[in-house]
Amino acid sequence: MVDTSNPFASTTIPNADESMLVIRFANPRGSDFPYLLSMLDGSHMSRANTIVCPGGKMALAMQLIFTPMIWRIVENAKKARDRCYSKRFFFNIRII
Repeated sequence: MVDTSNPFASTTIPNADESMLVIRFANPRGSDFPYLLSMLDGSHMSRANTIVCPGGKMALAMQLIFTPMIWRIVENAKKARDRCYSKRFFFNIRII
């Protein structure tokens, strides 16, 4: 780990293995923290809504956190589209 509190003291940029990643959840409701901690080796929770993990695990952390969010967005979009089409079909029926 490299101390970067004084950026002029370090001559090189720390690589991913020398960095720590701090992930703060603004709304932790629905997040499976035990699962995330088990999948991210070397990670720990510093607060009730914050995970700290090695910088080299950033891609895996993003995949684990964002994939369920994207699935929910897609499912909600499909449901909204289906509701929109069903209402549209309903209102286009004409009685003669």
